[in-house]
Amino acid sequence: MMQLRDWVSGAIGAIILLLGLLPLLGKFESLNNLPGTVVIWIVSLAGFYLIINSIIEITNSNVVGWVSFGIAFAALIIGFFPALHSLGVGPGWFEFAWIGRTAYNVIFIIEGAFLMIATFAMEL
Repeated sequence: MMQLRDWVSGAIGAIILLLGLLPLLGKFESLNNLPGTVVIWIVSLAGFYLIINSIIEITNSNVVGWVSFGIAFAALIIGFFPALHSLGVGPGWFEFAWIGRTAYNVIFIIEGAFLMIATFAMEL
């Protein structure tokens, strides 16, 4: 039976997916003007939330959980290191200056898609 946490995961996933997809499609290009620190915090928090969901998927013996966990861990690192650097913690390479806004849009799309998949995968 679907629980509230499943639907919350799907709703958050849809919002994050739209945050990445709409600027790439040329709609709401003002989303590309979000400050960089806001973007990296969204990526890292969504990665953390996806890790929690993927652990639930793994404990339900779902193979999708391991793929979600790998993607979530990578997204968490991509978002967390620059977030630490914005707080003045860590070396200069924590900034990940080589990652552009388009790459973050793609990361948003991937995270959002896997959060929406987790809506149903947590119950399998």
